[in-house]
Amino acid sequence: MSAEPDSKLAWIDAYLAQLRDQRQLSPHTVAAYARDLQELAELSAGQDWPQLDHFAIRRLTAKLHSRQLDPRSIARKLSSWRGFFEWLSGQITLSSNPVQGVRAPKQARTLPRALSVDDAVRLVAPSTPHAGAAPEAAGLCNRAMFELLYSSGLRVSELAGLDLTAGKGALGWVALENHEVVVTGKGNKQRIVPVGQAAMDALAAWIAVRPAPADGGNALFLSSRGTRVSPRVIQQRLQAHGVASGAPVHVHPHMLRHSFASHVLQSSGDLRAVQEMLGHSSISSTQVYTALDFQHLAEVYDKAHPRAKIK
Repeated sequence: MSAEPDSKLAWIDAYLAQLRDQRQLSPHTVAAYARDLQELAELSAGQDWPQLDHFAIRRLTAKLHSRQLDPRSIARKLSSWRGFFEWLSGQITLSSNPVQGVRAPKQARTLPRALSVDDAVRLVAPSTPHAGAAPEAAGLCNRAMFELLYSSGLRVSELAGLDLTAGKGALGWVALENHEVVVTGKGNKQRIVPVGQAAMDALAAWIAVRPAPADGGNALFLSSRGTRVSPRVIQQRLQAHGVASGAPVHVHPHMLRHSFASHVLQSSGDLRAVQEMLGHSSISSTQVYTALDFQHLAEVYDKAHPRAKIK
């Protein structure tokens, strides 16, 4: 065995050489490891590697967090440090891997962006044609899609996959007589979701002028070429419509899904029903909308309560 490196940085160089020459990691990956380990050496200045214990690493992690470093970046650094100490334990005597069991701070959960009830209704409701509006048939198709996204909280992929009627191999369809839509969501799980009257009216108007699909299929919503519309095209159409109609924020299909969930929850308080309609396998995925609901209540309180304005 070659002579041991005589400094902390030399051990890092030896580890990086092993990553590069033996594990053959990419130069980009090796450079990322180098940055993370250089930072560890700087943060632990005055202590040799064997002196760093679990509590020292936790203190260094807290220091990174105090610098407002993103939790995901801290997690990546900890992963780099953990791998280094695992390798180092085979080179010198360490009591344990000091990074083992140290976790990054939890990532702050970002609430999904939802439109207000008024903004959502204004976005999907019929309006006077604006400059650059789609031709009549395409406009009816767009309105039916947007109304259905908001009415039933569908994922854009579920919307794109709808057929006009049930049939062999159909992933989803609209049951007009029952005011329902049948969709196949994640994990190939099928569910039935109610459709509101405004969306039913928009669907009826579109179906009345819907041309036969160019490919002979049964797709409910069509592209300009007469084939099944793609999720990307739906996204582009909704974004363009939002800009043209003066929506207050950048609008995308998932925002209408969030708006559906938060507005139904605000009105009903039934978290389990919202879970079923969204097709969430776990209610924990749906509970984020309780935070949206409280956010709405807090805004009402701040605007209405005379004591709320006193800071």
